[in-house]
Amino acid sequence: MTVPNHNIDTPSDRSDATPSETQPDILIVDDTPENLRLLTRMLTKRGYKVRQAKSGIMALQAVAALPPDLILLDIMMPGMDGYEVCQHLKANPQSAEIPVIFLSSLNGVLDKVKAFQMGGADYISKPFQLEEVISRVQNQLVLVSAQRQIRQLNAELEARVRRRTAQLERANQHLQREIEEHQRTQEVLIHMAFHDALTKLPNRALFLEKLYGALARLQADASEGFAVLLLDCDRFKVVNNSLGYSVGDELLKAIGQRLGSALGERDTLARLGGDEFAILLDGIGNLDRAVGVAEDLLSEFSKPFHLRQHEVYINASVGIVLGAADYEQPEDLLRDADTALYRAKALGKGQYHIFDPELHQFAIQRLQLETDLRRSLNDRGFMVYYQPIVALSTGKLAGFEALVRWQHPTRGLVSPAEFIPVAEETGLIRALGIWVLEEACDRLRTWQQQGVGSDLTMSINLAVQQLLQRNLLDQIDRLLADTQLDPRCLKLEITESALMENGEAAIAILHQLRSRGIQLSIDDFGTGYSSLSYLHRLPVNTLKIDRSFVKRMDGKSGNMGLVPAIINMAHTMGISAIAEGVETPQQFAQLQNLHCDFGQGYLFGVPLNCQLATELLQSQPRWRPQSPASRSHTKIYSDPISAI
Repeated sequence: MTVPNHNIDTPSDRSDATPSETQPDILIVDDTPENLRLLTRMLTKRGYKVRQAKSGIMALQAVAALPPDLILLDIMMPGMDGYEVCQHLKANPQSAEIPVIFLSSLNGVLDKVKAFQMGGADYISKPFQLEEVISRVQNQLVLVSAQRQIRQLNAELEARVRRRTAQLERANQHLQREIEEHQRTQEVLIHMAFHDALTKLPNRALFLEKLYGALARLQADASEGFAVLLLDCDRFKVVNNSLGYSVGDELLKAIGQRLGSALGERDTLARLGGDEFAILLDGIGNLDRAVGVAEDLLSEFSKPFHLRQHEVYINASVGIVLGAADYEQPEDLLRDADTALYRAKALGKGQYHIFDPELHQFAIQRLQLETDLRRSLNDRGFMVYYQPIVALSTGKLAGFEALVRWQHPTRGLVSPAEFIPVAEETGLIRALGIWVLEEACDRLRTWQQQGVGSDLTMSINLAVQQLLQRNLLDQIDRLLADTQLDPRCLKLEITESALMENGEAAIAILHQLRSRGIQLSIDDFGTGYSSLSYLHRLPVNTLKIDRSFVKRMDGKSGNMGLVPAIINMAHTMGISAIAEGVETPQQFAQLQNLHCDFGQGYLFGVPLNCQLATELLQSQPRWRPQSPASRSHTKIYSDPISAI
């Protein structure tokens, strides 16, 4: 019918055929001997069993004798063409499922459409490419195999269904018993879902449900008053860390039992999680009973808890909120009770605090402050101010302390006393602290390059969160390398309390900083109750006398307090002393007579912005305690915010 393409790749030398255990049987129907020979050789080398038919009649006879797995069928044949052959095959149920691939030189769309209308599975145009034929044959045989597997699986499934039907009939007898058991299990699960597994008390979900009911009753009847108490144990983590979690669990159970015994039958006690308990006092008209219960509960905590071989004392703080009809959700009551609890802890722990709507407003303002703080960190809304540090023996400028200032976009300058605690609590102090380090070191290096600050030191506060930050040393090394600043010009200030609270970890970091040549100063010295033996272990250069001690000095020898002792202690240890808060010439003179090394305070200058600090440097100021007019050096440098 048509001559095959002689440019095709005839893989006579290929030996990659991988016949399966059952060779697929393919019938080739074509009146052209060359096509038959070429297709037969190609398919045989692929591991297929191949039969041939040179006419439509022979094809129907071959199929009737032994149905093949696949038929390659030419269309243009004498006598019966391929369309008629396919029509006969599809009309016979014995051969209707055999896939037929037409091979024809007819390339018209209508010819192909007719082939598929007759039931053809695929259509290959002549002259054909052998790889195309192989690919399409493989695809059809895969489909044939899949259909056989489906039929087999269907048969197996039907058998299984019959077996399962019998099994289900037997299982139905057991089902009723399972349903009854499930109902009992469901009751147990419901109880578990609404009760704490450790203390067996109601949990947060059940407490909120009870609270929702109390709120609904109050909204319907104003006489149905209630109060919510939120109780949190103080320093519970210490018990877990020192005695172990099993003792901590035992303590929580004992706390639950003791709290429950102090409440009435109508009251609901729940464990919300961790060491936090909630109490719903139902049927009260005012705060008197709520306050009385809170006092009773705190009194219960004054007694020791006897746990196994341990006697444990623990305090608690309580937040109180009185139910009101304008509350919409029970979660709002818990929120306000938590706000009051937070306030009780802030006031010193071991006490109760009653919620005031102003507390909620304060919480919202604090959240807004945190949001603004984060935004300003990204938008560079901060500035570094520089407060002079003076060598008291000469009255000359010895350095600056870098102090951060926040220029809020709407509020103006925000006091550090307001935003520094928020930065410390949220962890933003780490990013803020490294930014101040970068700005201050870069400024000092600029002054040195301008020839006005070659002998200056730059003192920078280091928060405890920064001190314990893993990559602190890497950050400082990179900063010094970038600015080319001599490490000896950098003085890091750490508060005495931060060193006392973090012990060995802090000391290890200080030694590494000191090994780099960086100077170290203990800030607010005298307020942290550190021992002399502890001080000797610290690689510090300077003790910074807290302003509260300097403030008591009034020029009289009897009013110098601990200042002389601190100065002598520093000199005995071979380190220098800086007095903070120097505000009067009399204090200057007294400190000079005590041989205090450095002074800092409003007498010498308030914190200055970069421009004013540069002008002060260029003026080469010198302060003398004998001259009251010496303060004129600082009058023009005004700052509405006190040094922090």
